[in-house]
Amino acid sequence: MPTQPATEVAQLTINVLRGLAMDAVQQANSGHPGMPMGAAAMGYAIFARHLRFDPEAPAWFNRDRFILSAGHGSMLLYGLLHLTGYDLPLDEIRRFRQWESKTPGHPENFLTPGVEMATGPLGQGFATGVGMAIAEAKLRAEFPELVDHWTYAICSDGDLMEGVASEAASLAGHLKLGRIIYLYDSNRITIDGSTDLAFTEDVAKRFESYGWHVSHCDGMSLDEVDAAISDAKAVADKPSLIICRTVIGFGSPNKANSASSHGAALGEEEVQKSKAALGLPVDEKFWIPEEVRAHMRTVGERHRSDRIASELAASLNPEFMRRISGHLPQLLFDGMPPFEGSMATRQASGKVINLIASKMPELIGGSADLAESNNTLIADGRAFSADDRTARNIYFGVREHAMGCIVNGINLHGGIRAFGGTFLIFSDYMRPSIRLSALMHVPSIFVFTHDSIGLGEDGPTHQPVEHLPSLRAIPRLRVFRPADGNETISAWRAALTSEDAPTAIVLTRQKLPAITPPDDSALRGGYILSDGTKKPDVILIGAGSELSLCLQAQALLSQEGIAARVVSMPCCELFDDQAGDYRTTVLPPEIEARVAVEAATPLGWHKYVGLRGTVIGLERFGASAPAEVLFEKFGFTAERVAEAARIAFQNCQN
Repeated sequence: MPTQPATEVAQLTINVLRGLAMDAVQQANSGHPGMPMGAAAMGYAIFARHLRFDPEAPAWFNRDRFILSAGHGSMLLYGLLHLTGYDLPLDEIRRFRQWESKTPGHPENFLTPGVEMATGPLGQGFATGVGMAIAEAKLRAEFPELVDHWTYAICSDGDLMEGVASEAASLAGHLKLGRIIYLYDSNRITIDGSTDLAFTEDVAKRFESYGWHVSHCDGMSLDEVDAAISDAKAVADKPSLIICRTVIGFGSPNKANSASSHGAALGEEEVQKSKAALGLPVDEKFWIPEEVRAHMRTVGERHRSDRIASELAASLNPEFMRRISGHLPQLLFDGMPPFEGSMATRQASGKVINLIASKMPELIGGSADLAESNNTLIADGRAFSADDRTARNIYFGVREHAMGCIVNGINLHGGIRAFGGTFLIFSDYMRPSIRLSALMHVPSIFVFTHDSIGLGEDGPTHQPVEHLPSLRAIPRLRVFRPADGNETISAWRAALTSEDAPTAIVLTRQKLPAITPPDDSALRGGYILSDGTKKPDVILIGAGSELSLCLQAQALLSQEGIAARVVSMPCCELFDDQAGDYRTTVLPPEIEARVAVEAATPLGWHKYVGLRGTVIGLERFGASAPAEVLFEKFGFTAERVAEAARIAFQNCQN
């Protein structure tokens, strides 16, 4: 695509974007005006000269993806979306950062049309875009006549400082993802001041060593940015980083090129001076001249015919339409026999993955260098690589955080369902991306194995204690801890049928007996596994490997004439979503003698056992020893569960 010289209306549009950013931040008295003012030419170059999109169809599958990784500069994106014709009225710009507006402080994909993902935590957009590019590469290899688009981003100094960006950049270079073009807004200013305080590395050499195509341009020059993007498009086998030298707060006489323009309103007087310097009306707020509005509406409409033609072509391919709709293949779980005997739930999960994969070609996933331990390999799925884009196993390397972001990016892109696996202890390394998946309403699937002290000899550095309650504290995240293979099937069913919430499937290293029915009881989150012949005196609640202890304790109590109900609680979130009458049927309020058992920090279980119940958990880190020794030493035995139930029952009798 030949470069076009900057026209008068183009330069006016760039300045209008700066004015909108200043006015919105000033009216809210909150926000980040500096980045939009400095990066306006970059944003305009992408949207007006390269990005393929149609505001009438924000979800057009074959659109280019644009991510504002530097999400604090959200007013740049909102200005571009409004001007090009997305459903983002000027009144929403005026309500920037206000209650129930479509213009929150940082972009949120489920609120604002045209926003691809929620950004703000630096590095997340950079890494998630790599996932989008992986999805595009795979689908383009499978449906070359229907998929052909690019992933763009604007990232900041802060994005490149974050470790997750390094992880993702390394993998993107290794995979030769040539459809990535990232513009680095190198304004050399952070909140604390000049980047000379903490960030003086040679970014170009670093990214070249990752296998990226790196170029430089004057980020304040529309023509130079435009030309650099065109040059990057000609590089087929490398992701591209364009280092754009910019001036934060450009146009502000007193605050440009300083930290004072980064994260606070400029002040009314400085806004007026800045507008005068940029040739904008000083006393008119949110000014958009008609020639700019008409020009940008033309920009927004220029790919409409392309969009209509591509959607028509897609509609003629039923399999492609099924995939991008997110509909699962029929009878997906048919053919999976009930699990019997003893088996680690990680092994059961591996069997389920391969049954699903045989019927669901869009399933793709991998592990952070633990594929055999996590049982996440798809048989005959081959390794996704620069030479094999149709393969289904992603080798993420020891990059847990990037893995989480990339899984999110693949699932945000659509047409493919992705999962990622590691040990539960290492979920700490990917917590920001897990949290963001829940905030973005993305149905990502996280497979966490080696879920407790049951992993044994590796000791407390690898034995998760606080991780289960910590993950359960994330809104919208479903944490599924199955007790055996049958509940593992339910966990995967719940994960794959979820359309707007992520799922963490938490699995054991050690073998567990098959103790639950081969039905969908677990899909209700909690259910009655075993009852006596009379009304229960006490309720035993278990999850994962500890559920079998509850059954053993039930038998011990029965010998004493104490009737115990055993409740399996594989997913607290799904149980809490059930109707009140169902929950009270499982946990009748009048039965106050209750014991919950889980080899983790007890936090969270008290809402089920109540003030008069007991939680058997771990209040300390684990130790290095065989699993069976650890369970005994830490009191996870049927005898201790029975004793706790006995005491709870006696206390409730008094």
